[in-house]
Amino acid sequence: MSLLPERVWSDGEWDRIRLGYRAQDMDEKWNVLAEGDVVFLHRSWTGFGVVEATFAPLDGGGGRRIAAAMVERDGDRYTGTDDAYDCLMLELVLSAIVLGEPARELRVRLVELVRRAAGRDDVPAGLVQHSALGLRSGS
Repeated sequence: MSLLPERVWSDGEWDRIRLGYRAQDMDEKWNVLAEGDVVFLHRSWTGFGVVEATFAPLDGGGGRRIAAAMVERDGDRYTGTDDAYDCLMLELVLSAIVLGEPARELRVRLVELVRRAAGRDDVPAGLVQHSALGLRSGS
C-alpha cells in the first residue's frame, strides 16, 4: 500500500488488536487475526484476505504504528483499486470493528470517498457504511 494510516495505536489498543475479531453473523463483513506483528483483514463471507498490515513499535515505546501494508489487487478477490480508500478501510476496520470505537470521522470520510467515486452525492450514508464495513456484534 502506498498510503498508510498515520494513527498511533496505544499499547492497550495493540493488545486488543492482537486478539483479532471474528464475525458472528451475516451483517458482519470482516474477520481480523494477528500473527506476531502482522494483522490480517479477511472478508468474512469469502474468507479472502484483503489486507496484511505490519505493525512496529514506536522508538522509545508508547505505542505502535503501521509500518507497511499490502492489499489484494486480484479483481476476482477484491475489486478495490483506490489507495486512499484502502488506507481508510484498514484504519476503519481496526477502529470500528476490532476496537468498537464510534470512528465517526473515519465513517464520514468513507461516505465522502464512495460518493465522490460514484459521482453521486445522494448515495445513503448507511448503505455505504453497511456495504463496506458491515456491523459489529453488539453495536
